[in-house]
Amino acid sequence: MDQNNFQQLGDIFSEVKKKTTVKPPAHEWQELALQIISDLHIPSFKRNSVFAICKKYPKQFILVAMNDTKELCKKGEEWKYFFKVISDKK
Repeated sequence: MDQNNFQQLGDIFSEVKKKTTVKPPAHEWQELALQIISDLHIPSFKRNSVFAICKKYPKQFILVAMNDTKELCKKGEEWKYFFKVISDKK
């Protein structure tokens, strides 16, 4: 093999390494926040609020609020309803 082949092989390995370095959430509340963000289609400008809620309140409280949101919000933006449910339950 010549130098060019080794460089191409190195490029392949560096691309694979870049793609596989996604860190899993460190805490359970982070995992819950990511699930809520995904399920309720939370916009990016409200993501930090979801993380703060999940860190501050117990998991069961958050799950009840999320399930209430899914059950009660049949049309419209679910994420707004989720924040309303959280503020009403406080």
